[in-house]
Amino acid sequence: MSVDPQLQPFLDLLASSGSPAITDLQPDAARALMANLRGGARAVEVHAVHDRTVPGPAGAVPVRVYCPPGDGPFPALVWFHGGGWVLGSIDESDPVARGLSVAADCVVISVGYRLAPEHPFPAGLDDCVAALRWCADHAGELGIDGDRLAVGGDSAGGNLAAAAAMVARDTGGPPLRLQVLVYPVTDFDVTTPSMVDNAEGYLLTRDAMQWFYDHYTDPSQRDDPRAAPLRATELAGLPPALVLTAEFDPLRDEGEAYARRLVDAGVDATVSRYDGMIHGFLGMTALCDRAVEAEAEVGAALRVAFGTERPGR
Repeated sequence: MSVDPQLQPFLDLLASSGSPAITDLQPDAARALMANLRGGARAVEVHAVHDRTVPGPAGAVPVRVYCPPGDGPFPALVWFHGGGWVLGSIDESDPVARGLSVAADCVVISVGYRLAPEHPFPAGLDDCVAALRWCADHAGELGIDGDRLAVGGDSAGGNLAAAAAMVARDTGGPPLRLQVLVYPVTDFDVTTPSMVDNAEGYLLTRDAMQWFYDHYTDPSQRDDPRAAPLRATELAGLPPALVLTAEFDPLRDEGEAYARRLVDAGVDATVSRYDGMIHGFLGMTALCDRAVEAEAEVGAALRVAFGTERPGR
C-alpha cells in the first residue's frame, strides 16, 4: 500500500521545504523547527481548560487540564506528549488533548515533563509518575474519579505511558483502567523491518530516532524496562492496552511487538494498525480522515474502559 493520498501533499511539502534534519541541529533549534510544523489538527472546543502545576521530584510540573461539560466526578486520562523525550510541549499537544477529551467524554490532564538532554532518563518519567500519582491522590480537587484513571501518550509519550503503567503496577498504584499507546517507542533497536523500510521519507526517520536515543539515555541504560518496555521480563498484571501503529512508521514493529508481549503475558491488548499512515498522524485530523478515525477509536476504547459508553456511539 502507498501513503494515504490525503497525507502525501504534506510529505511533498516537507521534502521541498529545505528544512534541515533535526539530527543536524542542537535541541533548542530542533524544538523551534518542530513547533513550526504544527497546524495539522482540527480546532476542537472544550468546555473548560486551565493550567496549573503539580509537585514533582525536582520542582513543579506543569499540567493542562481539559474538562468536559456536566457534573463530575469524571473519568480521566493522564496524557504524555511525544517528541522523542527531547521535543514537544503541552502547547504543541494541545489539539490532540482537546480531541481526546471530547472523543472520550473525560478529563484529560496533559503533563509537561522535563526534557532531555538537559534532563535525561529517568527525569521525564519521574515527572510523569509523580503527576499520575498526584492526580489520583487529589482526584476531588480535579473533579475526577480516582478509580477511573487511564494513562496514554504518543511516540515517546507512549513510551512514558507504558513505563508509568509498569511503575504503578510495581509500586502500589494507582490502578489504571487502560493504557493508550499511540505509535509508542518500546525499544532501542534500529534494525527492525519497519525501521529499515521506513528509514527515510515519512516524517520520522531512523537517524532521528538514534538522535533521540542518544539524547535521552546512556547506552548502559537501554536494558532498563522503564526506558525500553519491550525488554521487561514481566508484563503480567499491567492494565489493558490499546496500541495504535502506522504502516509507514519506523516504530511500527516495536509497538506491535510490545502488544504481542502483553497478550502473551495475559494482558488484554488490542493493536490497530493504520495502513497508509505515518508517524504523528493522530495530530493530523485536519489533513486526513484516518486521523479522525483514530481519535474516535481511542475515545471509544476509553469510554468502554471507564464504563461510560453510550448506546449508539
